[in-house]
Amino acid sequence: MNRTRQEPPGRVIVAITGASGVGIGVRILELLRMDPGLHSDVIVSKAGAMTLDQECGMTQKQVEALADVAHRPAHIGASIASGSTPATAMIIAPCTIKTLSGIAYGLADNLITRAADVCLKEGVPTLLMVRESPLHRGHLAAMDAVARSGGIIAPPVPAFYTRPASVEEIIDSLARRALVRVGLTQFHARSWAGIPEDGERVRDEALGRTP
Repeated sequence: MNRTRQEPPGRVIVAITGASGVGIGVRILELLRMDPGLHSDVIVSKAGAMTLDQECGMTQKQVEALADVAHRPAHIGASIASGSTPATAMIIAPCTIKTLSGIAYGLADNLITRAADVCLKEGVPTLLMVRESPLHRGHLAAMDAVARSGGIIAPPVPAFYTRPASVEEIIDSLARRALVRVGLTQFHARSWAGIPEDGERVRDEALGRTP
């Protein structure tokens, strides 16, 4: 355990797999660390560690240090592998198609898929930031299976209407939106303020619409 504090009321499991976009998982851990009322568990897959080095220039140990507890993917006997360990939410950011498929069909062959299976059966908000494109029918079927089991499929699609000034801003927005979606509303992202009424009228006229 990296930090010593009283038993927190909330426990969030974060998994980082080998898809592109690992910076989102890192940012989620950084945000969770800002709230002393939350406990974080992290699982980094072998491929996830490789992508962390390539995309963020970070080692697995550096990322694990952001969490309260780090688990090995092969440690199927970890506390979070049991429904008797209460969790507030689980986020897989990013989520590979392999991990998606393992969760969709209940394989539970490593700690990431096992923890997700436990969270789903216990009714815990479980969000998968599936990072793949384009998608074939098998991918979509796996997403549908997870959604039917109560999971949340949230591909990391940027909100371009906020006109982000940097990649870091995009990553921060995606991380916050994921946290809010699983019920951690204290991490709210920048919200859409709408278009001024005059702007809406001009657009309607350009499209030949009658207000």
